[in-house]
Amino acid sequence: MKRNYGMSILFCGLSLAAAGLAAGEPAAPAYVVYDTGTLGGGSGFGSGINELGWISGGSADAGGALHAALWSPGTVIDLGTLGGTNSAVEWPVKNNHGLVVGISETATADPLGETFSCGAFIATNGHTCLPFLWQNGTLGALPLLGGNNGFATGVNNAGVAVGWAETARHDATCVAPQQLQFEAVAWGPAPGQQRVLAPLANDSSSAATAINDAGEAVGISGDCDVAVGAFSARHAVLWLNGRPVRLATLGGRGWNTPMAISNSGIIVGFSDTPGDVVGGVLTPNFQAALWTPGGIINLHALPGDALAEATGVNDFGQIAGTSIAASGAQRVFLWQNGRMYDLNELVQDDPPLYLVATGDINDRGAITGLGCVMVAGACSAVHTFIAIPAPGSPGHGAGHAAAAVRPFLPADMRRVLAQHSRFGAMAPEREVHPE
Repeated sequence: MKRNYGMSILFCGLSLAAAGLAAGEPAAPAYVVYDTGTLGGGSGFGSGINELGWISGGSADAGGALHAALWSPGTVIDLGTLGGTNSAVEWPVKNNHGLVVGISETATADPLGETFSCGAFIATNGHTCLPFLWQNGTLGALPLLGGNNGFATGVNNAGVAVGWAETARHDATCVAPQQLQFEAVAWGPAPGQQRVLAPLANDSSSAATAINDAGEAVGISGDCDVAVGAFSARHAVLWLNGRPVRLATLGGRGWNTPMAISNSGIIVGFSDTPGDVVGGVLTPNFQAALWTPGGIINLHALPGDALAEATGVNDFGQIAGTSIAASGAQRVFLWQNGRMYDLNELVQDDPPLYLVATGDINDRGAITGLGCVMVAGACSAVHTFIAIPAPGSPGHGAGHAAAAVRPFLPADMRRVLAQHSRFGAMAPEREVHPE
């Protein structure tokens, strides 16, 4: 039977929106924001949140190293590394049984001098980067496909993880320093078990970004490129029973990336629109996107912003994401019932953080990501946040005037935000070669 992924929920959401508009302006949702703390350093970010409210992501320790971290109520757990200095969980992980996947620097120098995909997210110091699985308090490496590097993004409740890994093949579509092809891979559920999720026909490489409990995986297919977005994300893909199915895009040449797929089959992410090639250069102009069986829907960005990416979705059709101004300033959005809200306008008075980027949203509507610690109108540090739905509505009065003023982002804070933007936000422009 062909999966009708998310269409009934989408129609339900649009119907609710239409009904609300017919009866008058629907009441805005309300949230309470908390700063969840760090591992002792000055920064932290949340990438995933499961149904227990556990947050997975990364945090600086007291020595300044970035480590994969797990926030459960009242505590922050350091997940460690695979021998190197840095590690992180960079994609939404919704597993409810204590499994976490991510990436870690090793102590082994990369024999080809590659930076691979990990280098866009964590400092690898010239070392290889491996995908990891954390369970029962132990961090272990997931197997590769013959190359030197890999990246794990998600794991479902059946214990199947997805990501991508290098093969031993030197690929002519790679752009230096990248040399080796990479392919999407599914690991498990048995230890050591893995299978390749092949790219689309005529594409060189693939990467899986998320998997749901039905075993449906999403990701990208395209050229090897530099192993981070751009032409690697020429096509958006849904793997059904291991077979790649091409998803529609908004018409751009690159950055077409599904970020998450719910158990209801709703897919969200971002996609470039036409006009992303200017003067022979691919310049990202992606918008938040929602995929349905009938095609793709442009969710756009918040008013006044240029770019947007949806990063998380729950089984009730609520979507969390990041909206980005032309200046690079960022803010968090919540999309529900056909409407996009600035989450900073929905929170309590004098919140502990200004919310600048998202990771995920769970079925309770709780959202995680990263927010700015504000000092004298400037972003002095970024910490992990959790935003929890609250009864009533805070309205849009004087108590939220600060939400309309974007914080000043010093250069070091801009680097932190760029490092944790998914496949393209604030990424360098790419030269377009004839196909």
